Amino acid sequence: MAEIKMCEPFELFNLLNRCSRVSKLAEINYLCLIDARETHDYRMSHVITAKNAKMDSKGTFFLPEAVEVDSMQHVVVYDSDTSVLHKQDRAVQCAQELAKESLYPVHVVTGGFQRFSALYPFLRTEKILYTITELENMKTFPVEIIATLLYMGDEKHAMDSGILKDLKVFAVISLSESNTLESTQGNHVVAHVPVADSVAADLFSSLEMICSLIDSHVDVGSRVLIVSGRGRSRCAAVAVAFLMHRLKHTLEEAWKYVLKCKPDVRPNAGFLQQLSDWELHTVGKKVTDISGPHF
Repeated sequence: MAEIKMCEPFELFNLLNRCSRVSKLAEINYLCLIDARETHDYRMSHVITAKNAKMDSKGTFFLPEAVEVDSMQHVVVYDSDTSVLHKQDRAVQCAQELAKESLYPVHVVTGGFQRFSALYPFLRTEKILYTITELENMKTFPVEIIATLLYMGDEKHAMDSGILKDLKVFAVISLSESNTLESTQGNHVVAHVPVADSVAADLFSSLEMICSLIDSHVDVGSRVLIVSGRGRSRCAAVAVAFLMHRLKHTLEEAWKYVLKCKPDVRPNAGFLQQLSDWELHTVGKKVTDISGPHF
């Protein structure tokens, strides 16, 4: 039987917004998202792509026929407002049934649909069935690094005014060779840091300034989006650096955290060495062996 754990709403948000060439939601064995609320609540509104699990006459959950739980990489369930595992709420009961089939931990969303939909109202829907084409073309958002404060994505995210509005982003930090976002500023603060995605590029000398800039916004509750070309190297390096600066994480701790948010990030070797130097600057010593298998 698989382990049952709680997860924060932003973790589900990140799962829903992973993308390679197309949305990961199009992969049939990627995410099993189950809504354990009453059917009439589900039909009124639910999280995108969620399927409804119903109870039989004995009060036991049975899962949708089309769901093959044992093949899923991620299994997540929510009800209206469950926040703890020790109560036998609907989400917990459903998670127990899922855990019998799952090969991976089953996660229960803290605060359930009420909390998730309050944070991400734009991810609510009444739609139940999706075609593969619809899933492939599903709009994806930047991943959330620090809940309701810091996001990380690519330049296309920063150019989408709808995304900036939905996420209530106030400031955008763009890491690119040219200022491609100059025409999209609108009501947003855009800071351009000229840096190439090259092993020879100097990011280290800008990290103090970038971290101070992010601090100035998050300290007053303003939301910040960090972007680079494809959202995999430069912005990931800055996200790691900020976690080291803000939370005093080691390089390894910050690296693993960002990888959990977005598993396909890959700062180049030059940035990795500079992050090692940044660890010396922020922690006082080099703790992380960047020649290890994690890197």
